[in-house]
Amino acid sequence: MEDFLSVQSLSNLVIEFAPRLAGALLTLIVGFWIAARLSKLVGRSMDRRNIDPTIRPFFISLVSILLKVLVVLSAASMFGLQVTSFIAIISAAAFAIGLALQGTLGHLASGVLILIFKPYKVSDFIVVQGYSGTVKEIQLFNTILTTLDNRIVIIPNGTITGGALENLSANPERQIDLTFGIGYGDDIDKARAVIETVIAQCPGYIADKGHNIFVKNLGDSSVDFAVRFWTKGGDYWPAFFFMQENIKKAFDREGVNIPFPQMDVHVKQN
Repeated sequence: MEDFLSVQSLSNLVIEFAPRLAGALLTLIVGFWIAARLSKLVGRSMDRRNIDPTIRPFFISLVSILLKVLVVLSAASMFGLQVTSFIAIISAAAFAIGLALQGTLGHLASGVLILIFKPYKVSDFIVVQGYSGTVKEIQLFNTILTTLDNRIVIIPNGTITGGALENLSANPERQIDLTFGIGYGDDIDKARAVIETVIAQCPGYIADKGHNIFVKNLGDSSVDFAVRFWTKGGDYWPAFFFMQENIKKAFDREGVNIPFPQMDVHVKQN
């Protein structure tokens, strides 16, 4: 008799929960399929709008996770489970994890801000936290730079958004500001003409924007010229080094002296 009651109770339990279990499984299967389809639609929509490729994977995965969580909560409610209890547990766990990973989550939030507001992008040359280099990758927690001597520098995003950032690639054109000194016995007009000739030969020089050459300072041992002109952003360093070398060659060729610091010592004999 007891065996019969046990079998009957088990049968009643199966009859009662079988539809719920089938409905929950169907909800999970269909819900996950819909979540995947919606995630793909979000990705295609972002592609059509030419949204930055560094942002797409993050938002697609975020949408997918949120949709799957909603599907799981819907399936759980079919068993009569209190969804609000699940939400409370998840919230408490998220709060505890947030306290434990406060710094890490700060870097995550900074990464999201960087992806949204784009103070820099991949391939930009930036100066931040005492490091300068080309942005190789923007991750959610870190930004990876490649320096001029091919070193890899990993900088937490929180330190980037919390300090000063210089993006040298933001503008397509840059102004070069140089200083060259000549001796007090040299002709200023001749030196200016020599500098103008070198500027005209400089790679990347934007002639339409012109140039400025003027006496900046009367130093202790030299007359200092300030030389300013514009180049394409990518030509900045080639132009900078070209001017350093070729001004010296042109001055030597034209007999213009570049003074160096020196001291005259007078010995007085009694």
